[in-house]
Amino acid sequence: MDNATVGKHPCPECGGDLQWNASKQALACPYCGTVVPWSPAQEAQGAAVAELDLARALAEHPSEQRGYGDAEQRREVQCRSCKAISVFVDGKVAQRCEFCGSPSIIAHESLGDAITPQSVLPFKIGDGQVRDAIRSWYGTRWFAPNRLKTAALTDTLKGVYLPYWTFDAHVAARWYAEAGYYYYETESYLENGQRRTREVRKVRWEPASGALQHFFDDELVPGTVGVHAELLEQIGRFPTTTDLKPYSPEFVRGWLVERYQVDLRRASELNTESMQQQTRQLCAAEVPGDTHRNLQVQADYSGRTFKHILVPVWLVSYTYGSRNFQVLANGYTGQIAGERPYSWVKIFFAALAALIVAALAFVLFGGQR
Repeated sequence: MDNATVGKHPCPECGGDLQWNASKQALACPYCGTVVPWSPAQEAQGAAVAELDLARALAEHPSEQRGYGDAEQRREVQCRSCKAISVFVDGKVAQRCEFCGSPSIIAHESLGDAITPQSVLPFKIGDGQVRDAIRSWYGTRWFAPNRLKTAALTDTLKGVYLPYWTFDAHVAARWYAEAGYYYYETESYLENGQRRTREVRKVRWEPASGALQHFFDDELVPGTVGVHAELLEQIGRFPTTTDLKPYSPEFVRGWLVERYQVDLRRASELNTESMQQQTRQLCAAEVPGDTHRNLQVQADYSGRTFKHILVPVWLVSYTYGSRNFQVLANGYTGQIAGERPYSWVKIFFAALAALIVAALAFVLFGGQR
């Protein structure tokens, strides 16, 4: 399917552009509320989510895989503060950065060189469910300032499609190591003039080697700079091996899309480093015995493919004092992770209360000994 020629889907009632609605899991009109039970995957005419050859893409930079579709409605801005690039497929542009709240945003016109997402994981969790979950999350942050917990800050909630790369590869590895086997010997020693015995653990080392075959399937590398990386790790994985849909602009129209800034070459390098670490761990697990040392791994990676995908995240970004904080919710599973400021007044009185309790316990029980 040529994404640049995907047609719009006008509302049958008012003629407005239909958009993907997470709560209804269908196209819906943002103006009159009409719902159309249609899936963009149906218009793909049987197109599957394709894996692309990594070596070819790095060498040739094929132009047919670039752009987001709906070019006449697309706008792109970059934040001078956090450097995130936001793509607005419906033609609207925010006045502040959606990721850090900075008003210092400028037009960015180099979208044409961006690789088209091959697939998208549509939003499954609606904003109402996420707002309730975030309010509950804030309510359990005991040391957060009262003003923060009361406001809950869900008015800044935004649905964002974040850029990710996925990589597949086969690895064939040979490993060599010294396998260690524990055994125990009895030793005698003097203690206070008396001879005693004890069991001492020792290691017998033997050479070992073996082979490993493994398939890396959809190893994820985020392409975002707007969302804090440590929070992304906490909201869980996205089911990219099972639930991805072929990309269509209808999925992202009306939603904020972040353009990747970790490009394909850099992402492939990060993926290589990750696979090397994982391969070493897998080989280490194959070494017999109780421990090992001097592990050497010779690995060959073949059949490397990739996809550029978009994944759904609900984002709350706010400034408290001089710092920017974010709260994320996985737009497919609902899992939440967040940052929040601390009330040092609450922490002080909590610590003071703990000291008073400890002092009372000492007075009550210490004197009875």
